[in-house]
Amino acid sequence: MMVKRLCRAASVLLCLAEGASAAMAGDEIPIISRQITDFRIGSSETTFGSLEFLGGLEMVSSRALFGSLSSIRFRPDQKHFVVVLDTGQWLTGSIERDAKGRLSGLSQVEITPMKNRAGRSLEGKGYMDAEGVALDGDRILVSFEQNHRVDVYPDPGFAASRAIATLPILIPRKMLSDNRGIETIAVAPASSPLKGGVVIVSERGLDSEGNRMAAVLSGPLKGLFSIKRDGSFDVTDGAFLPDGDLLLLERRFNMAEGIGMRLRRIKGADIRPGAVVDGELLIEGNFNSQIDNMEGLDVFQAADGTTHVIMVSDDNHSILQRNLMLEFRLSDSHLLSAASD
Repeated sequence: MMVKRLCRAASVLLCLAEGASAAMAGDEIPIISRQITDFRIGSSETTFGSLEFLGGLEMVSSRALFGSLSSIRFRPDQKHFVVVLDTGQWLTGSIERDAKGRLSGLSQVEITPMKNRAGRSLEGKGYMDAEGVALDGDRILVSFEQNHRVDVYPDPGFAASRAIATLPILIPRKMLSDNRGIETIAVAPASSPLKGGVVIVSERGLDSEGNRMAAVLSGPLKGLFSIKRDGSFDVTDGAFLPDGDLLLLERRFNMAEGIGMRLRRIKGADIRPGAVVDGELLIEGNFNSQIDNMEGLDVFQAADGTTHVIMVSDDNHSILQRNLMLEFRLSDSHLLSAASD
């Protein structure tokens, strides 16, 4: 696998060199994309439990800032998106699709430095380590770790604006380590029991029982809860399904077990103050899958009414890692069974 990645990195550098002259034209960030057609490497299988793999992208750019994708949210048109980078930048753009509707590339990509409440843009991860983003009406919420907080930006106008407010996170900061803070922020549907409440989940902030600490920051069920920790996976992002259930993206990376990714569904009805919730495993990937350091997740309903799940990875600006975007479709039968539980 290491040899394959080195070969891929070499081919990517060749592509960038060939496209460097064109890349300098205009302010739009140039993105070179390669389509991914299989989730399991070497297999044509597309169905994994309740998820159907629709395709994906491997993305590179000649601009050094592109990478470190931490969290993604799509606009209602299911095309334009907002991404936060853990290096303290906004990334906006839109996805492109081929004639069969599969992801084919990114366009209109722009990267803009984030500003703190004082209006300053700071380099490095010490203060602007953005890990999660959520769209909430006329505001955008961003969770940061190391300097643990949730900042509020106006929408529209977020890219040029300083943070206009900071939300109390409820989780004691002493329970959050520097690089294992608030990875997930999501807004529940207004029709769910959480009534549009803002939910945060820590990557590895653990309670006294060893479970991940989480909180509902607003709404009728405001308060702390926990998510059962299972094995060596850490939470990296989450998004609510239309029925109010919470999808959580989890990542594993260690020398003993290698790289891993999985997706779990937490019943929205179980989320309440004092609860310890657990979830159904929907999919798991490892070295045999087209995954990397999977960090971002979003959910949207396509024009045909089906529910799509899109995940992105963080390459840490390393030549040995990749920026990926993977798309799945969640089966209607799964949604119906969840609603009837």
